[in-house]
Amino acid sequence: MKVIGLLFGMEQSFPPAVVERINSMHVPDVRAEFVKVGGVRMDAFLGYDVILDRISHDIPFYRSMLKVAALGGTRVVNNPFWWSADDKFFNYALMERIGVPVPRTVLLPHKEHPPGTTAESMRNLIYPLDWQAIFEYVGFPAFLKPHAGGGWKHVFKVHSPEEFFAAYDQTGDLCMVLQSAVEFTEYYRCYCIGRRWVRVMPYEPRNPHHLRYVASWTPSNERLSQIEDLALTICSALGYDFNTVEFAVADGVPYAIDFLNPAPDAERSSVQEDNFEWVVQTTAEFLIELAQQGRRQPPSNYIWSDFIGKPKRKRS
Repeated sequence: MKVIGLLFGMEQSFPPAVVERINSMHVPDVRAEFVKVGGVRMDAFLGYDVILDRISHDIPFYRSMLKVAALGGTRVVNNPFWWSADDKFFNYALMERIGVPVPRTVLLPHKEHPPGTTAESMRNLIYPLDWQAIFEYVGFPAFLKPHAGGGWKHVFKVHSPEEFFAAYDQTGDLCMVLQSAVEFTEYYRCYCIGRRWVRVMPYEPRNPHHLRYVASWTPSNERLSQIEDLALTICSALGYDFNTVEFAVADGVPYAIDFLNPAPDAERSSVQEDNFEWVVQTTAEFLIELAQQGRRQPPSNYIWSDFIGKPKRKRS
C-alpha cells in the first residue's frame, strides 16, 4: 500500500479536502492520511511514500524530519533541501538571467545588527551606503520587503527617500530588498503544480483579503498562454512542484513579482470555490502519480547536493 501524508498546521479546508479526494478516487493500493510523527530517530524510516508539506517553513522540527524522510526515499513536495536554501532575492537575480521580466531589485544590509553580532561583524560592509545610486537604480515608488518570507508581512510601499528611511527604520534585524513598484493594469496569481499544470487567476492585491480574487480584468488567450509559459519557466528553474507565481502586467509586460510560495494559501474561504476545486483535484492527481512511482532511490553516495534534485523540463 502506498501512503500519501499531509503535513499541515492551521489550515482548515485544503488538507482535509485533498485527503478525502484521494481516498474517494479508490486508486488501488493508494491511500492518504494526515502525517503523524513524534520523536524521530536518526535511522528512522518513515512510512510515507509521499508527503505534501504545508508547514515546515514555520516549524524547524518538521523541516529536519522531512529531510530524514527523503533519506529513506519519501517524495516530499516541496523538496525540503532546496526550500531551505532558497530566498527571494536570489530568485529575482536568477529570473533576470533566464529572461523572465522582474522589477529592478536591490538587496539591503540589516538596519540593526542580527542577534549575536556587533559593528565589528560588519567590517566588510561599505558605510555609508551610496543611497543615491540605489534610489536611482530602483526608482520610486518602490516596495521595501523582506528578502525571504511571505504573507505581506513587513512590506512597505514608499514614494520618496524620506518614506524609505522611515520604513527602513522599522525593519529591525530583517534582511530587506528594495524593489521597483510596477503600476499594473492587470495582475495574476497562478497555481503551478508538478511543473506541468497552471491555473491562472485574475487577482487584485489592493482589495481586502476576501475579495482579492474579484478583479475587473479577464485575460485574453494570448495573455493566458504568456502567463502559463512564464509560470512553468519559473517553477522549472526553481524546482518547485507546488507553488504560486504572481505577475503584475504593465505596458503589456508581465513582471514576476512573487514566486517563492512553496506552501501557498489554498483555503476555500479565500481562493473561491472554482479555484479551490481545481487545486484540490490537481493536487490529488499529482500526489497519486508520485505515489505510484514508488519511493525515490536515494543517491548511492549520499552527497547532500544530490538531494536538491534535477530540474524537469517544462511542458512543451
